[in-house]
Amino acid sequence: MRGKRYKGISDLIEKDKLYEAKEAISLAKRTASAGFDETVELHLRTGVDPRQADQQIRGVTVLPGGTGKTVRIVVFAQGEAAKIAEDAGAEFVGSDELISKIQGGWTEFDIAIATPDMMSSVGKLGRVLGRKGLMPNPKSGTVVNQDRISSAISEAKKGRVEYRLDRLGIVHVAIGKASFKEDNLLENFVAVVESIARAKPNGLKGDYVKSIYLTTTMGPGIPLEVTSTMAMTADSI
Repeated sequence: MRGKRYKGISDLIEKDKLYEAKEAISLAKRTASAGFDETVELHLRTGVDPRQADQQIRGVTVLPGGTGKTVRIVVFAQGEAAKIAEDAGAEFVGSDELISKIQGGWTEFDIAIATPDMMSSVGKLGRVLGRKGLMPNPKSGTVVNQDRISSAISEAKKGRVEYRLDRLGIVHVAIGKASFKEDNLLENFVAVVESIARAKPNGLKGDYVKSIYLTTTMGPGIPLEVTSTMAMTADSI
């Protein structure tokens, strides 16, 4: 049963109305009334069949306005690559010793990056990192050559988010904090929408995105107008 707080903020959302992005973001900030800085989340229900290997949706987006989180980065590298990672600001850099530490249960970091030559050793951490979504992967931009280490760390520090299709065909992405300025949330929103639009599987029949909702951690869903939302680009804001 919903409490008075939830009912009160739900009443702010007009019944049967589909919101444009700017108005939805403003409304989401108004509904964020919990006693902490709530995360603003974007949820897209797609027409994609997650059981089909050729209809997977997965990608990475750098949020221009950041994520509102302090990101701790592990880099699996050695030699010159390790020095580059340290100079670029990675909190933890190493090879075999670092891998052993993680095998022992230590996971006090948010993103793991590796050079290709380290992946045979990093593969030992599949059980530990895999279930936490931390395993380095070329598709998510976390397995990089030496010349890409600095930029990969920089992107992660700025506000890098990864998204993927869940088993129900829904994509969930955090786009920032309720305390962010509306302009920053809108920039992040558009960056995610553009990335998901580009990730549309080839040959998909029917609607790609069926519904879109914006919500906060403890708030109600705000329905968005799909066509205009998916057409948004950085040039349109």
